[in-house]
Amino acid sequence: MRRRTERYPVSGTNSLWQLYKTVSFWKVIKIFIISQTARITPSFRVKNWLYRTFLNMKIGDYTAFALMVMVDAMFPERIKVGTNTIIGYNTTILAHEYLIQEYRLGDVIIGDDVMIGANCTILPGVIIGDRAVIGAGTVVHKDVESDTFVAGSPMRVIKRQNEQN
Repeated sequence: MRRRTERYPVSGTNSLWQLYKTVSFWKVIKIFIISQTARITPSFRVKNWLYRTFLNMKIGDYTAFALMVMVDAMFPERIKVGTNTIIGYNTTILAHEYLIQEYRLGDVIIGDDVMIGANCTILPGVIIGDRAVIGAGTVVHKDVESDTFVAGSPMRVIKRQNEQN
């Protein structure tokens, strides 16, 4: 399945060179300061407060962003994370892609009771279902169904909850 992204073509220079035509310089500065502060903050309550209050992210109760998690630097308001979810160390959650001839935006929706291992990258337009498990180092490039364990690069299904060993 193709990721749910909106595509915006550009002409001339590459889309990243045209960044400030798509998002305010001051918004990027604000997001940078808040997200860098949250990355090193040891308190889950403070991190979630920063994300909710200043970046307009939707974060469920008891969700834990581990140390050094990087949320989207331009469109964090397009990220929604459910309740009681763990986002592992140094994971990156992207809601944008700047390419040569276009840029893309897409909501990222992460369900309840999800476990995301360390050093993962979640691409824009992806939905991760409730109780999914994402193995460390995985690039999540498509949807992950509820109750499913995925891992690897490329990402593949390791096991579904209803499957026998």
